[in-house]
Amino acid sequence: MKITDVEVHDVRFPTSLDLSGSDAMNKAPDYSAAYAVLKTDADLEGCGLAFTCGRGTEVVVAAVEALAPLMVGESLESLTGEMGAFWERLTQEGQLRWLGPEKGVIHLATAALVNAVWDLYAKAEGKPLWKLLSDMSPEEIVSCIPFRYITDVLKPEEALEILKENDRTKGEREAEMVEEGYPAYTTSAGWLGYPDEKMRRLCREGVEKGWTHFKIKVGSDLEDDIRRAALVREEIGGERKLMLDANQVWDVGEAIAWMERLKEFDPYWIEEPTSPDDILGHAEIARAVAPIGVATGEHCQNRVIFKQLMQADAIRFCQVDACRLGGVNEVLAVLLMAKKFGVPVCPHAGGVGLCEYVQHISIFDYIRVSASLEDRILEYVDHLHEHFVNPVIIKNGRYAAPEASGYSIEMKPEALEEYTFPEGPVWSASRRGSP
Repeated sequence: MKITDVEVHDVRFPTSLDLSGSDAMNKAPDYSAAYAVLKTDADLEGCGLAFTCGRGTEVVVAAVEALAPLMVGESLESLTGEMGAFWERLTQEGQLRWLGPEKGVIHLATAALVNAVWDLYAKAEGKPLWKLLSDMSPEEIVSCIPFRYITDVLKPEEALEILKENDRTKGEREAEMVEEGYPAYTTSAGWLGYPDEKMRRLCREGVEKGWTHFKIKVGSDLEDDIRRAALVREEIGGERKLMLDANQVWDVGEAIAWMERLKEFDPYWIEEPTSPDDILGHAEIARAVAPIGVATGEHCQNRVIFKQLMQADAIRFCQVDACRLGGVNEVLAVLLMAKKFGVPVCPHAGGVGLCEYVQHISIFDYIRVSASLEDRILEYVDHLHEHFVNPVIIKNGRYAAPEASGYSIEMKPEALEEYTFPEGPVWSASRRGSP
């Protein structure tokens, strides 16, 4: 099976109209994606996307188009036979590497293409991605991982030892995931732009549906945050967990002062309290706000940042993102480092397609890497799933293990037609552009 072409789509959903996705940094986002489709000379296609927030998606699309020639003409077998070498070839291309390296727009484009290859690989094997990964030998998994820059904390032989340690009991955990699913939490009630009455209604509905963990956005106005946190705590009760997410808006001292006021609401964690690149700042915040945990990762640009956050004891929760890093290969590196450092992985999923992606990551992590559900919970947001061929399924506050082959990221043709920017009917009819 050969890759014959790469199609790239600029897909945008006007979530700014009802402020779904709004937070202190992104006040009116249009949840969007640079969506890549690997065309082949067979009946299968591989799909991958990089999540964006509206304007600028065209820049990621251009980066995907710049990388695409490195893949056209390659056979799937040549890529999957040496997944680690393929990843290196894509990220270390002599001239394009200057645009990163391994960060920024070029790395988002890398994620879209790498994930598309994994989607095609899983479809060709007739397995959901989590199952494809779970069925690999420890040696095969390790061969996919980029160890450059992280061997000071994780060597290939250590990764192999971790995977072999859990190999004997993986069948038990796989059966558990198929039977019960992976535990989730909801962000859907807590977007910053939602009025109080909507938050109350969504909290009550969430409690009725059995949610035990709720997350709200903070960081715009302290007194308003106190009022909103009190409102949510009142609705969900004292026995359920409340998480806070500042989306990077605070300085270090500001984060510590703000959390001193918000700690009365017993938050489980504070997410993205400051710049995602500030490792020592996160460490200072973590010491100051303990026992409240610090969580971050959705904007961590590569495995090196995660390595340093863990080395500095700066995070209690690792929120790896499926398409901020360079796709599945680099995510595997972070999962194994987190296991070594004893940091629970709770992936970021607040964006279009991210829930579809990360369910596979968390299920695989439990089956083959962490072998634990302690302090592990996976984000869920309840919008835009209808645009995917195989959307996530939530049962009793848990992600049901996907059954369809692939990475669950294939979008419906009608969604692409309707929401492609700027010529799709949603955008051309409104003449509003991306706000």
